[in-house]
Amino acid sequence: MLVFAKIKSVQQKIESLKKGTTVGFVPTMGALHKGHLSLIERAKKENDIVVVSVFVNPTQFDKQEDLINYPKTIEKDLSLLKSVFCDLVFAPSAKEIYADNITSQSFNFDGLEFQMEGKFRVGHFDGVGTIVKRLFEIVKPTKAYFGEKDFQQLQIIRNMVKNHKIPIKIVGCEIFREADGLAMSSRNARLTEAHREAAPFIYKTLKQAKVKFGTESALDVVNWVENEFEKHPLFKLEYFEIADEETLLTIKNKNPKQKYRAFIAVFAGKIRLIDNISL
Repeated sequence: MLVFAKIKSVQQKIESLKKGTTVGFVPTMGALHKGHLSLIERAKKENDIVVVSVFVNPTQFDKQEDLINYPKTIEKDLSLLKSVFCDLVFAPSAKEIYADNITSQSFNFDGLEFQMEGKFRVGHFDGVGTIVKRLFEIVKPTKAYFGEKDFQQLQIIRNMVKNHKIPIKIVGCEIFREADGLAMSSRNARLTEAHREAAPFIYKTLKQAKVKFGTESALDVVNWVENEFEKHPLFKLEYFEIADEETLLTIKNKNPKQKYRAFIAVFAGKIRLIDNISL
């Protein structure tokens, strides 16, 4: 496994390997867990070489406190990447990516950016679009792999690739969960013992909402979920929405021809957890 910190070096290496080969790319912000490793393992199966980036992107944090507190575990990350036979790692500094101008580009994601997360994290998706587009330009992969836990982000990246005519196939991968159902996240390590023990309640509620959605209206399901969280002493619900998978617009009436997904964001103390489920 080769590790690079400089754009020119990683590009030269990829170019030297690329003739007639396919390149799978997994962008990460480090603090790796089994969910990330599952993306890498899939990329290994579908490509000749796999590149993983480890970069905590400053422009996608709407709160400086979150950027400061985001776990940075590069030595552990490199050990995990070696264990799944990653080929190349790109771990640049912020200066290498942004030079002296750590700002986001402005994007038009056709309204996807204003739904759910976009209502609570201003500028977040411009930051995501900026770094993902930049990494795509550097790595030039055949396929790029993203987890469905950040489903809105996945749809936004698909939209960016389409609108900017970037010749990369975006592959969405199923949410990787702990044995008790909690969606794997780098933030889980920061949960208190009590919050971690109670956290499976989130996915359990999503699964019950899915069952209810089969026979009840979207509004009734939303009201039921909100009521369940009002009764829970350890969690504060930020939002629960049922939306169209393509447009991410909140639905009012069900249409059997449409695909829907339920999205949730919950505060467990100071730690914000997100999850979703296909309906």
